[in-house]
This record gives sequence, structure tokens and C-alpha cells, in this order.
Amino acid sequence: MPEVLLIKDYLEQQAEWAAAFQGFDIEVRDWKAHGMREAAAEIDYALVWHPEPGALARLPNLKLIFSLGAGIDHLTGDGRVPPGVPVIRMVEETLTAGMTEYVLYQVLRFHRAMPEYEHNQRRRLWRELPQIPARRRRVGILGLGVLGGAAATALVSLGFDVAGWSRTEKRLAGVTSCAGNRQLPAFLARTDILVCLLPLTPETACIINAANLAQLPQGAFVINAGRGGHCVEADLLAALDSGHLAGAALDVFPSEPLPQHSPLWRHPRVSITPHAASKTLPASSARHVIDNITRFRAGRAVGPLADFARGY
Repeated sequence: MPEVLLIKDYLEQQAEWAAAFQGFDIEVRDWKAHGMREAAAEIDYALVWHPEPGALARLPNLKLIFSLGAGIDHLTGDGRVPPGVPVIRMVEETLTAGMTEYVLYQVLRFHRAMPEYEHNQRRRLWRELPQIPARRRRVGILGLGVLGGAAATALVSLGFDVAGWSRTEKRLAGVTSCAGNRQLPAFLARTDILVCLLPLTPETACIINAANLAQLPQGAFVINAGRGGHCVEADLLAALDSGHLAGAALDVFPSEPLPQHSPLWRHPRVSITPHAASKTLPASSARHVIDNITRFRAGRAVGPLADFARGY
């Protein structure tokens, strides 16, 4: 009998997932359509996003857990991950490329004053705005992991002055590396466009707050495509309303979907996307899963593995 992969939630993209795993000797099942209690012992692998607390622990023969997203914050908490079962992060080229596209688009949009031009178009106002070269625009990326590193490299290729901040020092060609809490103020002070691509951990939660926003230069921009928990929304709104921030592009929020009553929806300096900066696509994600299952069957190393002590 083939091994069984459980996907949450498979039925939403059933045709795409079925095609992605076609020809590989594994049976794909949906989290909801197949009773967890009746078939629990048959499940070998699980590909999940926000599993219910304790659900994975009820799969006695589970060998590997795959995160449907790059982060693992949806797997933290009591009873979400059974001890001893490796958790593999979703790090694959298509997901990384999608995030790079989003970051480049938003940085270029602010760099070239497109929100203001769009505002002027609605007013039928013909006004040319100042333009500066990319080498004089300082972009700062919070988080220099796989996603942040790829975005930083792409921005360097366009001529931007790029710095990155991370827990430990990273070395990327053309990127100024800052690390640790002691170097965060200097990093913020030299950042005209702040991009957050951090994993969500107790140390990074609420990092986009009043104190840190105040250290950005007057007229700076914020782009958050990390997690909603990184941003204190009231502090961001206050910085926008005061004019200290010129704009923000937000893809993630503490509460999703973003509540209808949120003032972010109506704010003239805020651009919103529905956690869509980069998506896990079945075709490329399945290759990542298949490669790891093949390695596991052969007794070889799998990964990249999540480190729950670090939170990513």
C-alpha cells in the first residue's frame, strides 16, 4: 500500500494538488473529508496550516510534518506538534520568488511616488514630483533569512542602498548587515523604506512599534509582509497620521481577515493586500514535499527543519 499524505485543506485546490502528486507513489487525503479518528493510524505525513491543537498528536504513525507556509508560528502552542516528529519549513523557489516580486513592487511603488501620482490622477492634477536615484534610497529589511536575503539581493541589483537586520550577522554581497538589539537603532535611522520579513517569535513580536517607528527618518515607508503580530497597528496609524510615516503597505494583520471596522481599510496612506504577498502553489510545493519524502525513505537528511527553540 502507498503511504498517505494528509493535506489541510486539500479540497480547496483538489485538482491542483492531485495533478502535483500524480505519478508519485503516495495517497493524498483531505484533512476534513477523511475522518481523523477512523483513519488516524494510516497517516504517514501531514502538510498543514493552522492545525487544530492536538490534532497532529492523534496521528500515531506520523513521520514528517510539512508547514504549508514559510513560517512555523501557526504550529507553536500546546499540543500542536507531537514530540519527536520533524517539522519541515516550506522553503522553495516559487514561494521565495513570489515574495521577492511583492517586495520589489512595493519598494518601487514608494520609491517612484506612485501613491501620490495615483492621488493626483483622481484629482486630475498634472504635477511632476521629485525623483531620486535608487542609490540614494535606503532600504532596510528586517529579517535576512531565505525570503529576506532574496529580496535584499534583488534590490541591490536595482541599485538600492540596502541594509538588513537579523538576530545574528549575515553576509550578503552589497548588503550592510546589522544584528542584535544594539544595532537596531542605527539600522532604523538609516532606513527610508522598512521591509519586515521576520519570523514571528516572542523576540520579534510588536517590533513595528512607536519607539522603533520614531527612529525611522521623517517621511519613511513601512512594508510588512512578515506576520501581523510584528506590527502594533495603533502605533503605525499614529505615525501615519502625524506625518512621520509617508505610507505603509500591509499584507499581514493580527486578525485575519482584517475586520471591516479597521481604520486601515480607509486610510489614504495605507495599501492592503489579503495575506497574498506570496502563496504556496501546489506544483512547486509538491516537489518540495516529494523530495523530502524520498530523502526520508532513503534514510537521508530532510529539511529545512524548523527550530522551535528559535521560533523558525
